[in-house]
Amino acid sequence: MARIPLDEKTLAFLHVPDFLACMVKLVLLHKADSIYEDEPDVVYDFPRSYLKAVREAVGDWIVYYEPVKAGPRGYFAVAQISTVIPKPGVEGRFLALIAPASYLPFDREVPRLIEGRPLEAALTEPDGSPKKGGAVQLAVRRLPEADFARIVNLGLPQDLERIEETRYAARPAEFAEGAEPFERPVLERLTRRPYRDVAFRRKVREAYGYRCAMSGLRLRNGGGRPEVQAAHIRPVDQQGSDSVRNGLALSGTLHWMFDRGLISVAEDCETILVSHNKVPGDVVGRLLAPNGKLLQPEDPRDAPHPANLSWHRENVFGQVLSDDPAPWA
Repeated sequence: MARIPLDEKTLAFLHVPDFLACMVKLVLLHKADSIYEDEPDVVYDFPRSYLKAVREAVGDWIVYYEPVKAGPRGYFAVAQISTVIPKPGVEGRFLALIAPASYLPFDREVPRLIEGRPLEAALTEPDGSPKKGGAVQLAVRRLPEADFARIVNLGLPQDLERIEETRYAARPAEFAEGAEPFERPVLERLTRRPYRDVAFRRKVREAYGYRCAMSGLRLRNGGGRPEVQAAHIRPVDQQGSDSVRNGLALSGTLHWMFDRGLISVAEDCETILVSHNKVPGDVVGRLLAPNGKLLQPEDPRDAPHPANLSWHRENVFGQVLSDDPAPWA
């Protein structure tokens, strides 16, 4: 989604009185086929009835939730709201802008109920059974800190880095000896780059079935570890997100080429572009799929976002210079 211009009316709206500056966490309902301009890692579109709650959440974290009727995902990601503005040209609707690099999909999607009990206190009857109607129907719900921590801990395990490190170990039991893993606070995990990199890598590689999106190959080393890497289409330091839609599963060489602008993806979101004046023809023949098309992820919702691919074509493809020797040299 393009950046939204901030006119005088919008700037005046952004001035929040001190009495409203009390941050809260929220659950935001999102449907993949939403008729609104929702893009979970960029913006959340909502009506005036939820304005007070969303403004209270500016600067704090939210959890995205897919209602049961829309799909099986349940709670599926976290993000941080940076600001709220009126939706341009639409009376009565507003946009919550997501802080760059804050969005993070859960490693494990979290169901609404565990052993028949809701994870949100506001949705739970005194006997532990789920409530019906009322708060259950709200698209925006306030979320107590304890409920937020519980949902995030289920979706993003504290020891995710250790899980990934030992996933393909020949003798994983040896790694379990000694002290318990260090427990990192929830917010530290959500902002710690090494943790986020592991979470991003796991989701992107899984989305493509551990195949390289440009060669179609699924290679594993002797221990069964996938050789494919996870590339950000738009780098995090350029306001790219950790959404799977900002990622491509690529072999090491193709990842190197993609980051240096030697290859990209065309406007049709499937044709692989090659900087032929910099990449030898025989290299192209050896590395890319014969049809020259991008492998699509197993779930269409994980397909690269056109805006991210457009950014790469306009800002990286054919423009990034590097003194590094080419892998095929």
